[in-house]
Amino acid sequence: MKIVVCGAGQVGFNIARHLSMEGNDVVVIDTSPDLIRRINDNLDAQGVVGHASRPDVLERAGIGDADMLIAVTHTDEVNMVACQVAHSLFEVPTKIARVREQSYLDPAWSNLFSRDHLPIDVIISPEVEVARAIIRRLKVPGSFEMIPLADDKVRLIGVRCDVHCPLINTPIKQLTQLFPDLSIVIVGLMRQDEPVRLTGEDELLVGDDVYFVVETGHVSRAMAAFGYEEPEARRLLICGGGNVALLLAQEIEAEEAGITVKIIEGDAERAATVASLLSGTVVLHGDVLDPEILEEAGVSSTDTVVTVTHDDETNILAALLAKRHGARRAITLLNKGTYEPLIAVLGIDVVVSPRNITASTILQHVRRGRIHAVHTLREGFGELIEAEALETSSLVGQPLRDIDLPSGVMIGAIVRRGQVISPRGNTVVEHKDRVVLFATSDAVRKVEKLFSVRLEYF
Repeated sequence: MKIVVCGAGQVGFNIARHLSMEGNDVVVIDTSPDLIRRINDNLDAQGVVGHASRPDVLERAGIGDADMLIAVTHTDEVNMVACQVAHSLFEVPTKIARVREQSYLDPAWSNLFSRDHLPIDVIISPEVEVARAIIRRLKVPGSFEMIPLADDKVRLIGVRCDVHCPLINTPIKQLTQLFPDLSIVIVGLMRQDEPVRLTGEDELLVGDDVYFVVETGHVSRAMAAFGYEEPEARRLLICGGGNVALLLAQEIEAEEAGITVKIIEGDAERAATVASLLSGTVVLHGDVLDPEILEEAGVSSTDTVVTVTHDDETNILAALLAKRHGARRAITLLNKGTYEPLIAVLGIDVVVSPRNITASTILQHVRRGRIHAVHTLREGFGELIEAEALETSSLVGQPLRDIDLPSGVMIGAIVRRGQVISPRGNTVVEHKDRVVLFATSDAVRKVEKLFSVRLEYF
């Protein structure tokens, strides 16, 4: 496919990297020569300097024969106009835009993004997606990742093996012997920030980050197997009162009864606005790095602190300060990937990456074939994919042990007519099964080539 990406910031670069690695013809537009130079120097993609919404710039980028435009500049209006120009002048089939301003997304104005008005096929709101990602993690205490799949029949869970984990020094192949009726499959492992290619002989070590797929009804038992038996958070402290904090609090007020939420916001006017939009949430005006404000917010009795200010450094420091004053767990929003290797050492429990979440959401709409979900796991680690097996697929009709899957691909679960099947060597995939698999970054393109015609995964 030929894809034009408008915006070469962190999200745009991340999307272009993924798409170019998989053999797509990618062109990136940005007003910054430095960002375009980074694209040209580091990716197999073409960079164009210019304003992404201008017809002449889009034409120079080859929009005339593009299959898709993805607009992720820092300005909502530029993204929307770029989609309009791509539709009206160049008849681009698919337009995706990132829109941050919540007033554009108000259901009262839902008719705005229609083919007769602003013809955008997919609207991505990073703040909404981030708030949802935080809520998912709150539902499974102890996990740093939780992704529901196949209509929430199965979940991907990410956990860190600490010194109290009962499975330390246990070979992976023994998990099925230890828990014969527990549908759990380890699909990925990070050790000292490096991916480990799994074999049955590999043992889990202290500090490992483990990704496993498990039937939803077995999540609590699976977490207990890894040494996590914490109850769901009931007392939540949010540091920062931006859109993510507001959306998170609104969602909790609407859907999660019994959870007490407090918000600390440094800007008095914004604090008053947030307070007026919430009914059961306490909003405090103050500095999230002020110990007195943290104490006033009851940090010592807080189950989880969520730091979602607009500054990464403030988020890290606020999380560390809150934990030092008694908060049990910290979830931190980080835009910069450079800090992620420090997180485990510092003692922060969960990192939420807007750029990875946004890229995952967009990639879901880029993939061809019977794709139901795509989720990026870590920077450059791999993708979790949920797809429907077609009758013509080489995956259908023979035992998994006889199928030559590319190295780096692990099948985590099969869902057939609502029933979860934990894959074994003698498991046979049937037509219309939902297949959940993990593919390392270097294997995604191989999987696409292998299955693009017969399986239509991608």
